[in-house]
Amino acid sequence: MASFDVMPEVQLYQPVELGDALNLADELGEDGWLLGGGQDTYGWLKDRAKSPRAMIDLNGIEALHGIRETDDGIEIGAATILRDIIRDKRINRDYSLLAQAANRVASPQIRNVGTLGGNLIQDTRCWYYRRGLDCYRAGGNICYAGGPEAMNREHAVFGASRCVAVSPSDTATALVALEATMVAASISGTRTISADDFFVGPDTHIEQMTSLEPGEILAAVRIPAKWAGQRFYFEKVADRDVWDFALVSIAAAMSMDDDTVADCRLVCGGVACTPHRLTNVERAARGQSLGEESAEALAPLASEGAKPLNYNHFKLPLMENLVRRAMRG
Repeated sequence: MASFDVMPEVQLYQPVELGDALNLADELGEDGWLLGGGQDTYGWLKDRAKSPRAMIDLNGIEALHGIRETDDGIEIGAATILRDIIRDKRINRDYSLLAQAANRVASPQIRNVGTLGGNLIQDTRCWYYRRGLDCYRAGGNICYAGGPEAMNREHAVFGASRCVAVSPSDTATALVALEATMVAASISGTRTISADDFFVGPDTHIEQMTSLEPGEILAAVRIPAKWAGQRFYFEKVADRDVWDFALVSIAAAMSMDDDTVADCRLVCGGVACTPHRLTNVERAARGQSLGEESAEALAPLASEGAKPLNYNHFKLPLMENLVRRAMRG
C-alpha cells in the first residue's frame, strides 16, 4: 500500500528554453503536468488525486517571466510571480484592477511563489472532486455537490451543466474585465484566445476549465491599452481575509464620458464555472452616472437568471451589493 506521508515518485524536467518545454509537453501529453508555482500541484499529488508520470517545471524559462510593454498595452509572462505583478509600477498606474485582484490571492507566502499562469489555470476547488470521487468532472456520472443535502455553499448559481463547481481564480475576473488575451504556445506555434473564451464551462468541456489543448502551454497574457488608466473597482468577499477563495467577487472596468459611463465590463467570481460577465448590468450601466440612484437601479439585474442551490442563496444579494458598491463610484 502506498504511503500518503510522502510525495509519490514522479519524473521532473526543468527546461530552460520554451521550445524544450513544448517538446516535452507534446511528448508526454496527458502524462505530463505543467508546474508553475506549485501551490495547486502539490496538493493534488499528495492526496493521490492526480498521478502524472512527469512534471515539467516552467520556472527556469526566462521567456515566460516578466512584464513588457507592447504596441497596444502590456504583456505579462505566465510564469511571472504574483508579487511582482502587485509591485509593478506600470500595472499599478494603468491596470490597477489586476494588481488589486492579485493582492487578494490566498496569502503573502503564496503570492511570493504563485504565478499568474498558475492562478489562471488552477483546477476547481470543489471538495467532492478534489477528494477523488467519481463525479462528472472526474469522468463519472454524478454531481455530488448538486444534490439536496450536498455541501454546496460555495458552488455555482449560474452556468451549471451537470457540474456546479466554480472557477477559483481571483486574477481571472480582473483579466476578463480588462479584455485580456491569452497566448497559448505549442510545437505548432502560438495562438491567441480572448479571456472570455479561454475559460470554459462544463457545457463546453466538463473535464477542463480552460480551452488549452493537449501539448499547449499558457505563455503570456496581453492586456490592451484600451483600459489603461480607466476607473476600476475590485472586491472579494470570503470567509477569511487570507487563504480563502471567493464566495463572490467583482471586477469592474469603466471608461467615463464626463460623469457618465461610456463603456464598462463587470465580472463576478465565485458564482459560475467561469468568470461570470454581468452583461445585462453592463448594457444598463452605459450612459448612467455613478452614484446611489444608478447603483440601486442596476443592482437587481446582477442576479437575474440565477439558479441557486440549497445552501448558496446568499450569493444573490451579495452579488447585488457588490454591484451597488462598484456603481457608487
